[in-house]
Amino acid sequence: MPTALQPGDPAPTFALQDQDGKLHRLEDYAGRNVVLYFYPRDETPGCTTEACQFRDEHSAVETLGAVVIGVSRDDAETHRAFREHHGLPFPLLVDADAAVSTTYGAWGEREIRGEKSVGMIRSTFLIGGDGTLAHVWPTVRPDGHPEEVRQVLEGLRA
Repeated sequence: MPTALQPGDPAPTFALQDQDGKLHRLEDYAGRNVVLYFYPRDETPGCTTEACQFRDEHSAVETLGAVVIGVSRDDAETHRAFREHHGLPFPLLVDADAAVSTTYGAWGEREIRGEKSVGMIRSTFLIGGDGTLAHVWPTVRPDGHPEEVRQVLEGLRA
C-alpha cells in the first residue's frame, strides 16, 4: 500500500550510510530541498533508467537548490558498483532493514504484473528546506520521472 504521507507533513527523519560508509541525516540538508527517491534494486532495468535520468537532470536539480538521494536495501558494495558503472553523482543510501523505507511508506505490499508481493514501492519525496514534504509521488514509473521532479522544482521556484 502506498504511503499515507502528504505534502505539508513533516518528513520522517533518517540516518543512513551511503555507498562509502558516510552517514547522511535529514538534518544535514536543512535549508535545502531534498529529492529522496526509493527504488527496488541496483542494476535492474527500471532502476537503472531512473538513476541515469536523475544523473542527467542532476545539474539542473542542483541549480534549483535541491539534492538527489537514492535509497534501497542493497548493500554499500552494490551501491558503489552501480554508482561507478553509471557515473551517478549523488549518494545511494543503504536501508538494509527497510526501516526508513517503511517509515516513508515505500516498503510494503505491491503488485507487479498482477502478482502481489512485499518489497520496495518505487516512490519519491520532495522534502523542503524546512523539513516538510513539498511533493509526494507515492508510485513512480521510472522513465521520465526525474524530468517531472525537475519541473516540480522549477514550479516551486517560480
